[in-house]
Amino acid sequence: MVKLRKIQHDIQMTAKTQSILILVIAQVSALSLWFISSAVLPDMLSEFPISAGRQAALNSVVPAGFVVGALASSLLGLSDRFDPRRLFVICACIASASVFGLLAFEPGGNASIFMRFITGAMLAGVYPVGMKIAVGWGKEDRGLLVGLLVGALTFGSASPHLVAWMGEAEWRTTIKIVSSFTLLSAVLIMFAKLGPYHAKSPAFEMSSITQAWTNKRVRYAYLGYFGHMWELYAMWAWVGVACYASYSITMAEADAVSFSKITAFLAIGLGGVACFFGGYWADKIGKARVTIIAMVFSGLGAVLTAITFGGAPWITSIAVVIWGIAIIPDSPQFSALVADGAPPEVAGSLMTFQTAIGFALTIFTVQITPYVVEWTSWPTVIMIMAIGPLFGIYFMRKLEQLA
Repeated sequence: MVKLRKIQHDIQMTAKTQSILILVIAQVSALSLWFISSAVLPDMLSEFPISAGRQAALNSVVPAGFVVGALASSLLGLSDRFDPRRLFVICACIASASVFGLLAFEPGGNASIFMRFITGAMLAGVYPVGMKIAVGWGKEDRGLLVGLLVGALTFGSASPHLVAWMGEAEWRTTIKIVSSFTLLSAVLIMFAKLGPYHAKSPAFEMSSITQAWTNKRVRYAYLGYFGHMWELYAMWAWVGVACYASYSITMAEADAVSFSKITAFLAIGLGGVACFFGGYWADKIGKARVTIIAMVFSGLGAVLTAITFGGAPWITSIAVVIWGIAIIPDSPQFSALVADGAPPEVAGSLMTFQTAIGFALTIFTVQITPYVVEWTSWPTVIMIMAIGPLFGIYFMRKLEQLA
């Protein structure tokens, strides 16, 4: 009997390892669509005049679509009523088609912006669904599993910059390659299995969101998350453009474009690696403490980037990479802190609402960035981004004091 149980355990662990690996690869491939506009924008601008507002819209409508998609999915209970892998497949295929659609429309035109909205809405059926599949494979190591998924999201977000760098100015080829990656994710996910802890999540309940304010632990976790999100997607969306603006002061244009792409990839991609370590240490020293440490270094990275802007490119690139590494490993811990502080029966609703508001905030920060740059400068905008970590640290310290 003992030997039989051991065999069953070994089989389950093998299935878990294979499924999580497949899920991570599928997430990286699918989430590569999020920042495709940012990655190819410098090359697009060399062919088409796109206003600052439309440049911003190509990025900001993605989180807008994500918010709409996430709330719709929660209200309809799609991942509960259907096999989440099938939902992933459908959404990934539609998201891929929407990015392929960019090749058929005028860059920066209304149709292209609408395609980006569809991309965001469909990614709401990819990333949260992948998270649901992941947590179904464990309880004791859920922090690590969530960290792996956020790491996959991060690396996927970075990958368009790498593809754009390898393809040089061929932005249409970059779009084709990245869209094809997403179709690959739709195939891969069907080979993943659902874990022994897979279960229905609570449906979104409007009545439960009052605890976002009345429950101190939840409120502080929300406010810390909002400080984090103030900075995160504005940095991810514009880091390549900002680096290009800095490097072009002292470098030839072609060299500045190339170096900005690889800097953006490293800054975002290495943050994905940091998510793994953040998830590991969260169980050791506390989730709130990990968020504070990450935001301290994230804020410092932003300040260093602003100070070195326009100087020696290699110095600025180091500051940007430090900023990118520190900006994301706290992200999964904010959701975990909400789950820890909320009653189990409403935790799912509160995490859904937290994500929706957080991504709604990024619509504003991503859209306003190019306008503030025109009015002031990139160093000023980057210093404004650094306010987010300061805000977040304050409330996470208050959360720690409740323990």
